Amino acid sequence: MADPVLQRFDTRASFQEQLRAVLARARATLDMFDPDFSMFMLSTSDIDALLRAFLRQGGRMRLAMHDAAWLEREAPRFLRLQRDYSDRIECRVTPRSLRELSDSFCIADQRHIARRFHSGHLRGAAAFDIPQEIEVPGERFTAIWRESLPGLHVSTTGL
Repeated sequence: MADPVLQRFDTRASFQEQLRAVLARARATLDMFDPDFSMFMLSTSDIDALLRAFLRQGGRMRLAMHDAAWLEREAPRFLRLQRDYSDRIECRVTPRSLRELSDSFCIADQRHIARRFHSGHLRGAAAFDIPQEIEVPGERFTAIWRESLPGLHVSTTGL
């Protein structure tokens, strides 16, 4: 196991750097929650490459969101990824009762996390190999997942 690291951030570039670091460490699972994933760069070529490598090795992704419109409109690479790995990517949309949730996080293997404390702000932290930093967001994701409904389905036309 690597040395535990806690890295705080407060800029878009820093958040995206830490998110890449979390994605690069993922081996088995990625659990993500964000209102719309617009800050997650899921349609950039480098993130697509990281996610494809992760999924090719048997990884599984779960995304929970309030609204899938941004991904449907602005993330064609992610939609292709979802189509190509439909058996390993599951997306859900939260019910109206959870729409007040405003944090944002990506958890890899229940060991690493990049988390913005509020999705409308860039302040947050990334933790690597610090189990206590993952405990509460991990439980939160499980609760969100249980309450959410399947969403962001890729049709036969790829949209």
